[in-house]
Amino acid sequence: MSSRRTRGAAAVAALCTLASLQLAPPAYAAPGAPGHPRYSAGAPGLGDPYFPDQGNGGYDVRHYDIAFRYDPATRRMDATSTITAVATQDLDRFDLDFRGPDISSLKVGEHPASFTRTGQELVVTPRPKLKTGDTFTVQVAYAGTPPVITDPDGSIEGWVPTDDGAFVPGEPQGAPSWFPANDHPTDKATFTFHATVPEGITAVGNGRLVSQKTSGGWTTFLWDSSEPMATYLATVTLGNFTVDRSTTPSGIPVYTAVDPRLVTQSAAAVAKIPDIVEYFSTIFGPYPFGSTGAIIDRAPDVGYALESQTKPIFSSAPGVGTMAHELAHQWYGDSVSLTKWSDIWLNEGFATYASWLWTEHSGGTTAQATFNSGSNYGRAATSSFWQTVTTDPGPVDMFGNVPYNRGAMTLHALRGKIGDAAFFRLVKEWATDHRYGNTDTAAFITHAERVSGMNLTSFFNTWLHQKGKPTTW
Repeated sequence: MSSRRTRGAAAVAALCTLASLQLAPPAYAAPGAPGHPRYSAGAPGLGDPYFPDQGNGGYDVRHYDIAFRYDPATRRMDATSTITAVATQDLDRFDLDFRGPDISSLKVGEHPASFTRTGQELVVTPRPKLKTGDTFTVQVAYAGTPPVITDPDGSIEGWVPTDDGAFVPGEPQGAPSWFPANDHPTDKATFTFHATVPEGITAVGNGRLVSQKTSGGWTTFLWDSSEPMATYLATVTLGNFTVDRSTTPSGIPVYTAVDPRLVTQSAAAVAKIPDIVEYFSTIFGPYPFGSTGAIIDRAPDVGYALESQTKPIFSSAPGVGTMAHELAHQWYGDSVSLTKWSDIWLNEGFATYASWLWTEHSGGTTAQATFNSGSNYGRAATSSFWQTVTTDPGPVDMFGNVPYNRGAMTLHALRGKIGDAAFFRLVKEWATDHRYGNTDTAAFITHAERVSGMNLTSFFNTWLHQKGKPTTW
């Protein structure tokens, strides 16, 4: 994600209290002996310190099939989402995260299931019950106006209406505004979208466009995302778009959709997509997905960009640096994802540093000069910038300067510490070894020590785990 988000000070104290909680991971019931299941409810949350109700226990989602019709004129959505999952314990009840419109029916397999809704929790009671290892489907039909979600920092996400459609960012908790989900980055799945919109509107989703068919004044776009994806990276953004298709020099399909009002302002950034992807492939390893591109919309109430998988979304015309940042996320954040939100620096620090590298590569400011600048290490030691721990910025500041800039500085300082050869081997191995998976800061430190052959405890304590401006490392 790029463009820092801010929130009024009124909510900071309460949310910092939330951030300080160290919730124990949910306890899962052990499966019973063969033929003797021990049924219990799946956990209603995964205990993430920043969003403890996010995600659910007891099952693993394998695929989402989301079919909807949306009319921008009325802002009404009629949808059916089908989730395919595997039970990881014997279940007599389980939760989904869903903040969306009223539900008209819900089935588990072929059988209607009872359900209740409390806050973001959709609590489902399947009949028959589910045994460990069972593959099952949940089909949810719903209709109404999907809500806009407000985050702890005051920014908005979810299903955000625009003057000609909808802009759909999901980080960190917006996905359940328009489809039921196990909404935590640790449960990745594949996705299929069937988006039906008025003729003349374009609906752009993750992955590959399989088909586009118009009948009776409506057009259905079928998008398929075949690589595992975290729910917050899912999008089907729709509106009036100028669409362009091309390929990178190595043959990766590029699909760009740009609001006609922003084509001129976006031209420089869009033109660089193939070159950016090719350059990052040389230093981070092969591009991890089957397609790339961008969605550039006019959503002035949003004010930021997001690294939606295969097609970053921009709420206004981006510069080349912002485009590089979001494309770098395809490796770091999308393919390699965090395990808990407090490790957001692993996403934003990497993407910010990648944009520094791109700027230097393309003849601009060197990474060292950017490190030294007044926006980074050149800040006074008394600046509040140095009073937040990089690995725990809190839910209010998780998209603030610290995870981005101090995260990037950590990587540049590490590069100086261990040398270019070890550093670039490290970042490439990190992307390769954790491809399509989840990991955390502790694993990164271990990996850095293994590659460099150095004890880096003091270095990472200084840069990641302590307040204060580093002076020696």
